[in-house]
Amino acid sequence: MTAGAPRSWGLVAPALLLLVVGLVCPLVYLARESLHPFVDGRALPTGWTVTNYAELLRPAYAFYFFDTLRFGLVVSALALALGTPLAWIAARTARSALRRAILGLLIGLLFTNLVARLYAILVTYGTTGPFSGFARLFGLSAASPGFAAILVGIGLLHFVLPVAALTLIGTFQNLNPRLEEAASSLGAPRWRVALGILLPLAAPGLISAFLITFAMCISNFVVPLLLGRGVVLFTTNLMYVRITEIANYPSGAAIGIIMLVLVFAIVYGLSALARRLLPGEATS
Repeated sequence: MTAGAPRSWGLVAPALLLLVVGLVCPLVYLARESLHPFVDGRALPTGWTVTNYAELLRPAYAFYFFDTLRFGLVVSALALALGTPLAWIAARTARSALRRAILGLLIGLLFTNLVARLYAILVTYGTTGPFSGFARLFGLSAASPGFAAILVGIGLLHFVLPVAALTLIGTFQNLNPRLEEAASSLGAPRWRVALGILLPLAAPGLISAFLITFAMCISNFVVPLLLGRGVVLFTTNLMYVRITEIANYPSGAAIGIIMLVLVFAIVYGLSALARRLLPGEATS
């Protein structure tokens, strides 16, 4: 052990302590609570059971998990597709006014209250809003369940797009423009430069932005609550109902643990897929 190691541990110790107290301990308690039985409207502090997990295997509950993961994956992909051009322009444009305008817009969205933004969407595109006819573009009515799902997608995209774009700005700023210039001077077309050079080099940032937005989507509670109209419900809403309305803490805890395992599996699977498909330099 080097002489600087104790000093390094001293710097890291407060963060580790906060991580253990604020994250690890609650998760351990949540897992413990999920194994307690729930009988006659109350959770029993003694005894162990896997009934809370077995109950969630019913097809009726699969809808909540499917909707949560489906919205997370689709909205994250859209945020990546829309945020990449914004981030590229902000990182590479020589016009400082345009750069400041994009950064101001993205940062302003982050600091604007989410509930206010969601109500603005609801009022604008709702049944009595000035753009209620927007639903007809999808062959739906403004009061239909299908359009409620579209509104939830818009609300989630409104929430995560600034984060995706700001994450990618740093990624593109770190790419050496001389590599693009060298490829272009050798006769490579712009699409070949983008796919053969820029994409592999930016892959770590793109994957990070996708995973961050995915985590933000599936853990969101307010967007489906306000825009889902009771039709689109995430597992977070199901947990809220189980814990606050019927006081079934073990069932709510089991939902949280299952979602945690699913998210870890998806994140690990996407990371492994990226390592397999992209060059070693792109994922190291």
